Parts: sequence; C-alpha cells; structure tokens
Amino acid sequence: MNILYMIDFNCPYSYIGLKRVQKAVENLGIDAEWELKSFELEPLVGKDSISSIDRYAEKYDIPKQEAENMISEIEEIAVSDGLELNFKDMTLRSSKDAHRISKFVQNKYPNLALELVEKIFSSNFVENENIADNKLLSELAISCGVDESDVKKILDNNYYNIEVELDKEEALSHGITATPCFILIKKEEKLIIPGVFSTEEFKTALKDFDEGNIKSKSYGMGALR
Repeated sequence: MNILYMIDFNCPYSYIGLKRVQKAVENLGIDAEWELKSFELEPLVGKDSISSIDRYAEKYDIPKQEAENMISEIEEIAVSDGLELNFKDMTLRSSKDAHRISKFVQNKYPNLALELVEKIFSSNFVENENIADNKLLSELAISCGVDESDVKKILDNNYYNIEVELDKEEALSHGITATPCFILIKKEEKLIIPGVFSTEEFKTALKDFDEGNIKSKSYGMGALR
C-alpha cells in the first residue's frame, strides 16, 4: 500500500495525525510505502516569525488567554497519544525551506524522507528550534544519512521550490485546503482521509481498505495522483 501524507511542519495536527497513522500501520503489520506531499499551510514572508499564541489569537480573533487555552488542549491531546508537544512555547516560522529539503530527500532518498520529516516535527514542536534556519535543517538531514553536499546545494539555492508549490496547487485544485490529509493507494483503488482521526479509526479505515472492503472514495475532493 502507498500512503501519501500531506502535512505542514507548523501544523500540530499534522504531527499528531502522522504519528497516529504510523501507529495504525504498525499495529496492522501493513507493508506501506510513504510519500510526502508538501502543503505550506501559512506561508510566512522570508524569516518572519510569530508566537503560536499570538497567531491563534489573530487567526481566530480571540483573546490571548483563550488562544493559550486552545493550544493547551492540543498539547493534552498529544500527551494522550504519548507524544510530547511544546506548542505553547513555540514560535511559528517559515516552513518553506523545511519542505524544500524534505521534497528533495523524498525524491533522491525516499527511504530517509519519513525519518527527516519526524525529526523536523520534533525539532519544531518539542525542542522549539528554528526550522527556518538552514544550518539546523542541514544538521537534521545529514543526521538521517543525506549527503552533505546535496543538502548544501538544495538549501543554498531555490531548488525544489517549484515542487513544493506544485504540491499545494494540486491539493487546492482538488478542494484540499487544510492539513493533514492522507491518501491511501492500492492497485487501482484510492481513499482520501482528510483531517485527524483517532488511531483506532485510522486502523479501521486502513484495515477495511487493505482488505478491499472500501472502494475508492474522495470525499468530494477528487483524486490525487
């Protein structure tokens, strides 16, 4: 089974959802090939930054205390999944370069892509490091086994910028406007699962789809390649 996962590195639900799908796949013993689809949810100009609390207050037009409470609830959800999340202390920064290096690794080192994605998520949400910093991204990619010269070439230029943009344009053309989104593909069948569900719900969907009990569905969003 192929699993396309559409995520953004600034989206806590992308981090939580991906972990839940991985756990469901592992529990079922499904042989899966993973492929990253980039979706920069909230593009920030250059290296601009904003605190997660300020962003939520601005986005939902609510007081900062209410925004902080919302973020605390997300952290509690993560903890219930055994996932550490320091979202309250996080600063949102551009995820463009993180997507660019991840798309490159997906293309040239597909067996390392998921590991890099997880490390970027952890760096951002757990360590609260600056994922717009190319030095950090280089260290993370190299630690996964990516050649240092390749990393430098990609990050020092605008390589894979177009690929990142095309991923998002393709998603938008099919009505996908938020992350995460998971696309299951097996032979000619395809199932699109938008959003975050419980691990058990993901497990049920994966099992039914793997056994052929669910035919292709797109939830009105069309089919992604």
